[in-house]
Amino acid sequence: MAQSNSRIEQFQKMASDDPNNEVAHFSLGREYLAAGQFEAAVESLGKCLTLNPNISKAYQIQADALLKLNRKDEAIARLTEGVKRADERGDIMPRTEMIRMLTELGAPVPEIKTAAGPTVAVGEGQVRCARCHQVKSRLSKPPFKGPHAKEIYEQVCADCWREWIPMGTKVINELRLPMDDPKAGKIYDQHMVEFLNLV
Repeated sequence: MAQSNSRIEQFQKMASDDPNNEVAHFSLGREYLAAGQFEAAVESLGKCLTLNPNISKAYQIQADALLKLNRKDEAIARLTEGVKRADERGDIMPRTEMIRMLTELGAPVPEIKTAAGPTVAVGEGQVRCARCHQVKSRLSKPPFKGPHAKEIYEQVCADCWREWIPMGTKVINELRLPMDDPKAGKIYDQHMVEFLNLV
């Protein structure tokens, strides 16, 4: 519990220092849910989705918090919206999980469109990006050595990687992460994979 409270405090500070940081609100909402603070989780994830309605996983986690509060109708509405958004973006894992939740709740599942859509071929030096879901130029080589490097090289376009660099600096500065500490490295990596939609 102490570790959970510490993480909540970290993300609270990060969200307070930069209210437009959707990753901070997402991480804070997830930690609130894990700590059983369901109202706070709903609020933080709502802020995340206001800033960036394309974070499919946030719909799923917010719906989970709403269900814990016995707010079934709101959870169903959020899941329905989330399935549509995830389907548009090709976020298969959260879409599948939200469809499962809707089915268990006895709610109708929105029509899935992406399965029938045309697939754009991935050419030499290109990648179908996990973050923007477009076929774009890949990085010329893995961006660093170590965990996630191969995954980023194979699944993230060069443009989205460039977007992460200033965000990563912000994460280090706002959370005051000593990057020679393995625990700090894990926190940094968690933000990175969430931003790049590799979760």
